[in-house]
Amino acid sequence: MSTVKCIGILTSGGDAPGMNAAIRAVTRSAIYNGLSVKGIYRGYRGLVMDEIEEFKSQNVSNIIQMGGTILKTARCKEFMTPEGRKIAYENMQKHGIEALVVIGGDGSLTGARIFAQEYNIPCIGLPGTIDNDLYGTDTTIGYDTALNTILDAVDKIRDTATSHDRLFFVEVMGRDAGFLALNGAIAAGAEAAIIPEFSTEVDQLEEFIKIGFRKSKSSSIVLVAESELTGGAMHYAERVKNEYPQYDVRVTILGHLQRGGRPTANDRILASRLGAAAIDAIMEDQRNVMIGIENDDIVYVPFSKAIKNDKPIKRELVNLLRELSI
Repeated sequence: MSTVKCIGILTSGGDAPGMNAAIRAVTRSAIYNGLSVKGIYRGYRGLVMDEIEEFKSQNVSNIIQMGGTILKTARCKEFMTPEGRKIAYENMQKHGIEALVVIGGDGSLTGARIFAQEYNIPCIGLPGTIDNDLYGTDTTIGYDTALNTILDAVDKIRDTATSHDRLFFVEVMGRDAGFLALNGAIAAGAEAAIIPEFSTEVDQLEEFIKIGFRKSKSSSIVLVAESELTGGAMHYAERVKNEYPQYDVRVTILGHLQRGGRPTANDRILASRLGAAAIDAIMEDQRNVMIGIENDDIVYVPFSKAIKNDKPIKRELVNLLRELSI
C-alpha cells in the first residue's frame, strides 16, 4: 500500500469539457481516502511559479457542470528544462506533495513521465483532450462534448448548404487524429471526412468527388481535420475551385468553439470515474500510468504506451461513412 499522504492536481495543455468534473472527483476521492489535496494553477507553470493552494471539498463545489478548468492551464517553457523541473520539484517538497495527478493530452503526459523519471515521483495521468488520440483508452475526457458541439454546428450549416446548393468544407480540430472529423461526419450525415490517417494512402478529395458527391445531391458537407497532413479546409476549398469550378464552395472553421461548453453527461461520468480511479491507483502504489477506460472497465496504461503508440482509426467506420453517403 502507498504511503502517500498529500497529492497535487493540475490541468495542462488545451482545456477540455469535463476537466472540472475530473478535478472534483480527484479532490473528493482523495479526501474520502484520508489524503490532503493541493491544487496547482496553470499547469506545470504553476509548479514552477509556486501557484499552489490547499483544496478542500468546498473548493470543487458546483463545478461539475462547468466547461474549461478552474485550475486554468498554460504553456511552460521552463518546465521543459532540467532547471525548471528542479524548481518544480522543490516547490512540491515545500508543499508536502508526494504524488501528482495530471489531466491533459499526450504533451502533458510526456511532461509527467519525464518528471517522474527524474525525481521518482508517483505520477498518474488522466486523458483530458477533445482529440481522443491517446492510446489505451476508448475515449478521452472532453471528446463526447466536442463531438456534440460539432454535430450542432454541422446541423445548422446543413440548412444553408441545402438552401443554396453549396459544397461546405467544415474544419474541425484533430491535429494528428481524425476521430472528431470521422465520427462527426457519421453523426451529422455528412458526405465525407478528410482525415490525417489516410492522407498518404489516397487523394481523399478526388475519391469524394468521384464517389460521394453525386448528381442526385444538390449540396454536400465534408468534415476536414485541421491537421497539417490534410492541409485543412481552406486547402481543399481552393482545390475544388481550381479543379471543379462548377461547384459553389464555402468553408467554415469551427476552431475553439469545439473546446468550450458544458460537458455532456457522458463526459461528466467518464471524468468522475477516471478521477476516482486515479486515487485508487495512488493508494495501490501505481506510478507512471494513465487511467483509461476499455469496454467500460477502468484500465492502467503505462505512459510509454499511451504516449508513443498511435491510436488506430477503425476502417469499418470509414467504410460505413462511404456507404451511407450515396
